[in-house]
Amino acid sequence: MVKAVAVLDGKEGVKGTVYFTQEGNGPTTVTASVTGLKPGLHGFHVHALGDTTNGCMSTGPHFNPAGKEHGAPNDENRHAGDLGNVTAGEDGTVNFTTVDHQIPLTGPNSVIGRAVVVHGDPDDLGKGGHELSKSTGNAGGRLACGVIGLQA
Repeated sequence: MVKAVAVLDGKEGVKGTVYFTQEGNGPTTVTASVTGLKPGLHGFHVHALGDTTNGCMSTGPHFNPAGKEHGAPNDENRHAGDLGNVTAGEDGTVNFTTVDHQIPLTGPNSVIGRAVVVHGDPDDLGKGGHELSKSTGNAGGRLACGVIGLQA
């Protein structure tokens, strides 16, 4: 079992923790807890770089080792880092779990050392018709991010 964690820190008091676990070559389970968000949907992605020297802006584009278009988590044509949306309740809190086959913790496409980003707006999952739909899901600004690191 490989475990990883990203501690999110960001604008306007948005904070959280994202845990990753993977058993063997199986899928990766992602469990997130985020606070300080406005109620509703927020894009949730793994970005290519674990660089936060310029805040969340330096984390680069969505993690996309196969060079695909942006899409929904269950789409065949999607960036590996496209994890869709998380939903903040009326209190601004997210508790979220998903299982994904495209974000391994080992091997050449490992997400260790990359970043998790929570966006300000909903991800349109590549289907919104906006000029940014096929690259970012038009998910708006980057509210919080954290580098994914190995966990004991």
